Amino acid sequence: MDFQSNSDTEIRNSSKLSMLGKALIYTTGGLAIGVSIVCIPFVSPAFRKVCLPYVPATTNQLAGVTRALKNRSGRLLDVGSGDGRIVFTAAKLGFKAEGVELNPVLVYFSKIAALVNQQYWNTKFYRENLWTFDLMPYNNIVIFGVEQMMKDFEKKLLLEVKDDTVVVACRFPLPSMRPVETIGHGVDTVWKYVVKR
Repeated sequence: MDFQSNSDTEIRNSSKLSMLGKALIYTTGGLAIGVSIVCIPFVSPAFRKVCLPYVPATTNQLAGVTRALKNRSGRLLDVGSGDGRIVFTAAKLGFKAEGVELNPVLVYFSKIAALVNQQYWNTKFYRENLWTFDLMPYNNIVIFGVEQMMKDFEKKLLLEVKDDTVVVACRFPLPSMRPVETIGHGVDTVWKYVVKR
């Protein structure tokens, strides 16, 4: 009799544990799926066949871009503008700053951030593909690209921009053009180019 009641108790406890285990598994799985869905727009491909994940600019990179743009003015385009921090930094420096970004979530995020801060009301963000976006109106261009896209981007630059356009490349340099200045080191390196034909 004691053996039977102990056995029944163990089965009930085992059943309770497996129900709790299932609930934990379902909850954890649901949270993982939810987080994945929220994060997908931030790490999705942003440029043609090149996967360009969203990686925000560091404080050192922002300082490098600011230094590269010293004594410059006019229109500035941030290519792959992400959350807008380069555009906002450029606006503080007096540029007519705009960003182009393929990821709709990041574009809306940037637009909302600009709306809530009067200092950034003159900024613009476009949800467009870089490869079809016209670079000609800009005399200052900043790009945080990936190595695989820089060769094609350099070709596009040389076809579309005017002489004396300043291009600031972050994380990866342009493959053929010679920089006029290199700022920082490691992942925070910034290369400044001036287009001359």
